[in-house]
Amino acid sequence: MGETVAGIVANPASGRDIRRLVAQASVFPTAEKANMVQRLLAAFAVTGLDRALVSTDLGGISASVLRALGRGDSGPKVDFCEDDALTGTAADTTNAVRRMVEAGAGVIVVLGGDGTARVAAAACEDVPLLALSTGTNNAFPQMREATVAGLAAGLIATGQIDPDLVTHRVSLLEVVTKARREIALVDVCVSLSRHIGARALWDPSSLTELYCTFAEPDGIGLSSVPGQLCPSPRSSPDGVALQLGPVGETPYVVHAPIAPGLVRPVGVRGWGLLRPGVRVELAAAGGVIALDGERELELKTGESAFVELKPDGPWVVDVRAAMAEAARKGLLRTDTEPGKERRR
Repeated sequence: MGETVAGIVANPASGRDIRRLVAQASVFPTAEKANMVQRLLAAFAVTGLDRALVSTDLGGISASVLRALGRGDSGPKVDFCEDDALTGTAADTTNAVRRMVEAGAGVIVVLGGDGTARVAAAACEDVPLLALSTGTNNAFPQMREATVAGLAAGLIATGQIDPDLVTHRVSLLEVVTKARREIALVDVCVSLSRHIGARALWDPSSLTELYCTFAEPDGIGLSSVPGQLCPSPRSSPDGVALQLGPVGETPYVVHAPIAPGLVRPVGVRGWGLLRPGVRVELAAAGGVIALDGERELELKTGESAFVELKPDGPWVVDVRAAMAEAARKGLLRTDTEPGKERRR
C-alpha cells in the first residue's frame, strides 16, 4: 500500500446565514472549527496516517491550524490546498475536494452544514465522506466529536478497516434546468419568490413543492415536515414528495422545526412516494428552487425544470459502525499480556 491520505475541509462561512438572526441557533466560531481540525489530526496520528490535506480559507481556520502545527506535535504530514485562488465562495470547497481526490485521499472529512456537504458530495466522486456538523441546519451532517470521527476516518484511510463494511451509498436529488444541473442531499423545494435574495430559507409561507431523500420525525429543516406526516428512513430507496400551500387553505398543517429555535406552521395539500429514476416536472416557472434549504436557482417565466431521485449519491462513513469494527478487530487496543485472557 502506498502513502495513506485523508482530507479535511472546514468551511469558514458555515453557520453564518440569515437564520442566525431570526433563530437561536448554535454558533461554531472560527476558533472551534480550527480546534476540531486539530482534534482530527491528533486522531489521524494514532491511526498511523501518512498525510493529511487541509483546505485553506479566508476566515482564519487554516491560519490557526498552521500556527498550531509549529508546536512540535507528532502526527501525519500536513499539507494545505494552496494551488487554487481563494474566492470566499462554494468554489473553494469544490476545489479543495477535487485536490484531495487527485491526491488519493481514502476519506474526506467535511466541517459545515447541509450546504457544505452538498458541494463536497458533488466533487468527491467515490471517495467516502464524513460530514461533521458546524452549520445552521444539519439534517445531513453528523453531530459527532471530531476526535472519534478522526479515528474512524483514519482507520478507513489507512486500510485497517474495509470501507465496504462501514460506508453506504446515499440517495440524492438531481435538479436540471435549461442551463444548470445541481444536486441536493436532503431536500429540494419550490418557492414563489421571484429572486434568490438571502439564500437560506426561514419562511415557509411561499413554498409550493417539497421533495426529500429521507424524512425523519426528529429531523431539522424542511425534511422535518414529511417527518411528521410520512416518515421515510435514510435506508429506504424511496423519497417523499409533498404539495404545500398557505396555512388555512390546506387540509394539513405541520408545526415544523425548520431551523434551530424556529418552529413554523407549514400547510400541506398532500404527499406521496418519490420513486428512484422518475423525473418530476417542477411547477417553478418564474420562481426559485432551493437545494438543501438554500435558494439556488432562479427560473424565468416559462422556463422548465425537473427533479429526479437517484441512488448514486456519495459514499458516507458510518462512524458508529467503523468504531464497532475497530473494537472487533482490536485496532485501538494493546494487549500487554499476550495469550492471557482479559479478566472481566
